[in-house]
Amino acid sequence: MTVIGVARETAAGERRVALTPETCRKLVAAGATVRVERGLGRGAHFPDEAYAEAGAQLLDGADAVRDGADVVLCVQAPEPAAIARLRPGAVLVGTLQPEADPAR
Repeated sequence: MTVIGVARETAAGERRVALTPETCRKLVAAGATVRVERGLGRGAHFPDEAYAEAGAQLLDGADAVRDGADVVLCVQAPEPAAIARLRPGAVLVGTLQPEADPAR
């Protein structure tokens, strides 16, 4: 079973989310376990209840969501320390902008 983790975005003014409740529902229906950080959709007007109804596990804290995840979804690249804590072999999907930070 694939575990997908989605943490809240922390960039100033970022209102987008990497996962909507509708897409969450589809991933859960396909057999994935989806973990989202509480408050994930606040800026995009998706309440936690919508994610829970879609089958997501609501967790407190970005580390709890990403810990052990097979796939991590994001809009903005996580901090380098958060990337370093991903499990070996995990896939990070998002707008990572590698040209902005060659070390990343």
